[in-house]
Amino acid sequence: MDTLTANNLTLGFGDRIIIDELDISIPKGEITVFIGPNGCGKSTLLRSLARLLKPKDGSVVLNGQNIAKMRTKEVAQNLSILPQSPASPEGLTVYELVKQGRHPYRKMMKQWSQEDEDAVLRALEDTNMRELMNEPVDSLSGGQRQRAWIALTLAQETDIILLDEPTTYLDLTHQIDVLDLLFELNEKDNRTIIMVLHDLNLASRYAHHIIAIKDKKVYAQGRPEDTISSELVSDVFRMRCNIACDPIFGTPMCIPHGRGRNCAIKESMNNPASTAL
Repeated sequence: MDTLTANNLTLGFGDRIIIDELDISIPKGEITVFIGPNGCGKSTLLRSLARLLKPKDGSVVLNGQNIAKMRTKEVAQNLSILPQSPASPEGLTVYELVKQGRHPYRKMMKQWSQEDEDAVLRALEDTNMRELMNEPVDSLSGGQRQRAWIALTLAQETDIILLDEPTTYLDLTHQIDVLDLLFELNEKDNRTIIMVLHDLNLASRYAHHIIAIKDKKVYAQGRPEDTISSELVSDVFRMRCNIACDPIFGTPMCIPHGRGRNCAIKESMNNPASTAL
């Protein structure tokens, strides 16, 4: 069953078309990852799925309804989005940030409820941020800050979470930390998670479903094992590579071609007249 679909979707700015007559279906309860080269429209597509960008043509359908015709609060109670590199006001604490996730449930004159408080504390627990709840967001490390923002989306209590490059600017340890957290949320709560990722190996490891974007349309989609290939990488990213099996997870692993240090050493060995490294 698909929770979120795009039908004949065309997106752009002014006369420039970014996505052209695209059709996709997001599997419910799975992790879907958009991949593609810079500028191909991945983030634009993600924003449109969250109703942050009005289509030039076509529609986005959420739980059987045209998202454009739904009330804003109704959309916000069904899906949440974490943009790339979000910023918070200076001095805002983690707790104050996460509280903002309850905004879709707030009514005029309604006081902060125990239900709201429980949702915030549960989100802080799920992201291991409870001990840092009184710390200013801008004092946290990159990985902690990203967890705080993810806690905000969890406090919103939506079945669908969209994230635009959630590992950007994080070191490898924190990248894995954030992706493990999202994987656990999917496993534990059956949440539908949609992400934009640049790292093909991490995308293959964490995604149930891959959607590759090229030339304003879907180039390929499906399970990583059925989708990621040297032909796809060559066609979509214009890069030669070998595809191997990840020795730990058994998922596709992209080994890009290029020069590198060993390549230079081999050339030197094959050509004694060249300068040794």
